[in-house]
Amino acid sequence: MLKSIAKSLWLLLFGVAICCIVYPLALLVVGQTVFPFQANGSIVKGPDGVPEGSLLIAQPFTKDEYFQPRPSAAGYNGSASSSSALAASNYALRNRVATTLGPIVKYNSGSKAGQLVAPDIEGWFARDRYQGASSIVLQWADAHNSLAQAWVAADTNHANYVNDWTKIHAEVVTQFIKNNPATPQPQPPDLAVVFFETFSKENPGKFPSAVTHADPAGKSTTVIEPVSAGTDIQSTFFDMWRQDHADADLQDLPADMLTTSASGLDPHITLQNAEYQLDRVAAKWALDTKRDAAGIRKEIEDLLQQKAFAPFDGLAGEKMINVLEVNLDLRNRFGSPS
Repeated sequence: MLKSIAKSLWLLLFGVAICCIVYPLALLVVGQTVFPFQANGSIVKGPDGVPEGSLLIAQPFTKDEYFQPRPSAAGYNGSASSSSALAASNYALRNRVATTLGPIVKYNSGSKAGQLVAPDIEGWFARDRYQGASSIVLQWADAHNSLAQAWVAADTNHANYVNDWTKIHAEVVTQFIKNNPATPQPQPPDLAVVFFETFSKENPGKFPSAVTHADPAGKSTTVIEPVSAGTDIQSTFFDMWRQDHADADLQDLPADMLTTSASGLDPHITLQNAEYQLDRVAAKWALDTKRDAAGIRKEIEDLLQQKAFAPFDGLAGEKMINVLEVNLDLRNRFGSPS
């Protein structure tokens, strides 16, 4: 009996030593000596030695000088990796795709072939008629209550704007409370629909959006104001514009410009996606560097071809690029964006 227990204990100690000490130590030594870059998370550092990010995890790039990654349901948060898990029948999915399309989609044919649809969305919106009826914003808020509430909750500036609105529309708030006795102290998101209904009547052809002003001293201040143009309008109302212009022939976009990955952190985009963004990126760098736009475009296009790769050395899948790697190369070539 004691002999069997002793053998078991020796086996346990041997297993613990191999699995918990020898094996991890061997992996550490091999990783740090043969694959130190990969073993430490594929972290890329800038010229000053400060980490810029990992080649394995996507991060957002908002400046026009940079290529942008796939949409992320996780908000590019490495600790919250996830997909959206939205069903095809969920309007939130349709809205997310539509808001992405609005500022970037182009006409495919006709006199405006190759031109952005965005200016026409703004012109249509300013006329304030949808499906033959007036008050586009009112119709949008009535049809999509959750989107109206999400707009209010998305930014403290939005919520503060609605709070300021309540001070001069007390009668509207009072009526809301009468109609909704279960909400005796409504918060800004609760009032989203009635806010937009009132806003639409008082500001036809306009939408509340962030506007930045600079004072004489050069200090910038961002406030919410009624506007009739801008990316908020292009994004928010693209779906309604599309329904009013169902016969418009629009270009197809690469699927990965609109779809999230399963992790929400895919660091790569297809070469086709990058080439679709190329005009914007090249035009902005040409403006920043005051160089010939065609020359800049050719230089960036060559860079994309150099950095493009396909899985299994080209045996499977489409060519793609690592967004962080290419954007860092752009910064190294042209300097920091203005």
